[in-house]
Amino acid sequence: MKFLSFIGFFLILSCAISGENKKDQKKPEQNRWRKPQYVVSRIKGQVKLDGLSDEPAWEGIQSLPVVMHSPDFGKEPTEKTEFLVAYDDEYLYVAGRLFDREPEKILAYSKKRDSMSPTNDWFGLLIDSFNDKENALGFFTTPAGLRLDLTVYNDAQGELSAPPLNMSWNTFWDVAVKRNDDGWFVEMRIPFSSLRFQDKEGRVVMGLSAWRWIPHKNEVVIFPAISRKWGPMSTWKPSQAQEVVFEGVRGRKPLYVAPYVLGGYGQTSELNENETAFLRSDDPSFEAGLDIKYGITSNLTLDVTLNTDFAQVEADDEQINLTRFSLFFPEKRLFFQERSSIFDFNLGGPNRLFYSRSIGIHDEKPVRIYGGVRLVGRLGPWDLGFLSMQTAGVEDLPSENFTVLRVRRQVFNPYSYVGGIITSRLGTDGTFNTAYGLDGIIRLFGDDYLTFNWAQTFETEEENNPASLDQAQIGINWEKRTMRGFGYNLDYSRSGSAFNPGMGFMMREDCTRFGNQVFYGWGQGKKSPFIQHQVNLSGSIFLQNEDGSVESADFGPGWSFEMKSGYFGGIAAKCYREDIEESFSLSDDVEVPIGKYTFYALEGMLGIPPGKRLRSELMFYAGSFYDGWRFSLTATPMWSISSFLELSGLYQLNLINFPERNLDLTAHIGRLRLLAMLSTKFSASAFIQYNSIDDVVIANIRVRFNPREGNDLYLVYNEGINANRFREIPHRPYYDNRTIMIKYTYTFRL
Repeated sequence: MKFLSFIGFFLILSCAISGENKKDQKKPEQNRWRKPQYVVSRIKGQVKLDGLSDEPAWEGIQSLPVVMHSPDFGKEPTEKTEFLVAYDDEYLYVAGRLFDREPEKILAYSKKRDSMSPTNDWFGLLIDSFNDKENALGFFTTPAGLRLDLTVYNDAQGELSAPPLNMSWNTFWDVAVKRNDDGWFVEMRIPFSSLRFQDKEGRVVMGLSAWRWIPHKNEVVIFPAISRKWGPMSTWKPSQAQEVVFEGVRGRKPLYVAPYVLGGYGQTSELNENETAFLRSDDPSFEAGLDIKYGITSNLTLDVTLNTDFAQVEADDEQINLTRFSLFFPEKRLFFQERSSIFDFNLGGPNRLFYSRSIGIHDEKPVRIYGGVRLVGRLGPWDLGFLSMQTAGVEDLPSENFTVLRVRRQVFNPYSYVGGIITSRLGTDGTFNTAYGLDGIIRLFGDDYLTFNWAQTFETEEENNPASLDQAQIGINWEKRTMRGFGYNLDYSRSGSAFNPGMGFMMREDCTRFGNQVFYGWGQGKKSPFIQHQVNLSGSIFLQNEDGSVESADFGPGWSFEMKSGYFGGIAAKCYREDIEESFSLSDDVEVPIGKYTFYALEGMLGIPPGKRLRSELMFYAGSFYDGWRFSLTATPMWSISSFLELSGLYQLNLINFPERNLDLTAHIGRLRLLAMLSTKFSASAFIQYNSIDDVVIANIRVRFNPREGNDLYLVYNEGINANRFREIPHRPYYDNRTIMIKYTYTFRL
């Protein structure tokens, strides 16, 4: 109750601050970073959504000025390209006239909803609906007419291997395409009710950027002219979008009610109490639940979920752990994915104060979620996120309530933020874990940003002293956000011995870290086959807080490149230092003993041009490894067989040998995914994985029929097979688990 009272006080305080700042909002914002605003034209007449944009309604709508983004920034596009944007009271209309003198080379190898295959021609736009210079909504399509909607967060700052994009966000919008001898043509119709925004007496300012991808030329055409100095993610940056103005637009308050029904049958095998045999249990099931989405205001959305179910979610990717730390798995459940960036409180790397997989998952098994609420959007100048969910009790875990409150607001300039977060995990048995955090991102000047965070945790049976650094974590980062010229990313963090975010994820504890990198990047001339190069010196060191000794360290130089043909890659030489105070296992038969180790390795990767029908990325590690040596190779091939069939996979080989201890380990991970797409509404996928460390094969088959947004029929089959039944006694069953289920969701738009 105290916690809920505190939340109420926090919300009232936010409203009060919001009211106090109304006068500030009325002042015209003068900022040297802002570009002149572009006033969007109202459309005159009806639009027939057929892709061609040849109706009289489009007459007088001016095409946006476009330039080539890559491979030669600033040049005229090699193909005639026209982007048109207009609106009426209900919809935002977007048209793309994408001419091509070689129409037979236009690619459309995917029909699956939310597919992001680079073997398609693409057209789409990003909308920074709150004009916050950090987040955006994306709407994209291909010549096949598929729909891809996503969100961008953190101003698209992040690793290319894990880009700051949320592919699971879906909303209501329509698209039509037409392909002919002149090229291909697009019309989009996006309801304003699908966009969260703030209007001031009917005047709305958003950020907008649009681009076209021509794979057979490895060419990107863009509006506005966004520099390539931020690398491959430059086109995704909300901070570089053009500010556009809509006059006479009012927010809508949609209400969506989405009940679901689910029926299925499952089999599981578990050891009996005497551990002498495995017993099979059969579990027929029938479930029903409900999701409600209501637009309280044009910029604040309430979600309510009852008997939440994620049966249709694809299985986690198998991983082999070659470290002594826990593995991090990304969130795949849709309810936690939507607008998830508003809850982000990053503590460096995979560490975070709020990790949604702490809710409804225990010991890698699902836990029933009775229900919950989520409130996200903007309250005055504040970005607001509130989430509260109740889970059932299982085995040794009581029923728990998980609550998180997140607030942020702009300060100083449109690219700087400060904020706070509170998390609470309360068990019905009286156990608790609460945390609070304060953070900020400050644009100092140019591309220089200072990021900081502070957090503390309090839990059952701890001293819970607010003045103690043992329960705290602090982090500071100074980064120059560019890939051209001299740059740096300097980082410091410290976590105390009792810092334990019960709703978060921490890879290490009770240590201090210094690290990251300095680099220099440069572009090439128009005649060069290269777009850019970068050399860097990167490293990090983890010190134990107790005595300042080195726990881990890595250091070394590297080089990366990007070519106009689409090839990209890099190579680095690394020196590692590890102080192992407790031995840890790599497998049942191989472990790394206590000791201090120094080892060296060469690491690299190569990417084949993404526009090819058959493409792949290759990564390798070769060198010493603790008191032995290691060679690792990972390949991620993808083959667009036809517009109906796509085959992709992953193969990872790890060869590890400790000759002085006469131990060796050969570990494989294999993934194979076959995707069949009969239309943009119907798809089927088969996903099979093999992990040689655990000797398991995991199969997942999903069939999805999506006639329109909000209406989904899923047929899902999951199976876990023991590849080596005789590795232990009692012998394991052939199947660990097997389930089949059918789930139907229908959304009523009221």
